[in-house]
Amino acid sequence: MAKTSSLERNLKRQNLVKKYAGKRAELKAILASPKTTDEEFYKAQRALTELPRNSSPTRVRNRCSVTGRARAYIRRYGVSRMTFRELALNGKIPGVMKSSW
Repeated sequence: MAKTSSLERNLKRQNLVKKYAGKRAELKAILASPKTTDEEFYKAQRALTELPRNSSPTRVRNRCSVTGRARAYIRRYGVSRMTFRELALNGKIPGVMKSSW
């Protein structure tokens, strides 16, 4: 099990990403638009840098929903490889079975 502080920090980041998603998208659209003047561009760029760092989606870490493990995360199932194996062997994940040949 991951440290509680790590889990809470990641949860805080996820909440900040949701909170600032709209504002961040607006500023990114201004930056990407070819019709934007230089003054507007620099103003939007400055506003983007003044947003909290943890509001960026890249700072959120994918973690296992059962154990909180950060490494060996299987995105499709939302769990780590070890948890995935346990759940699959117990038949808790539909459509997944151990292969043999």
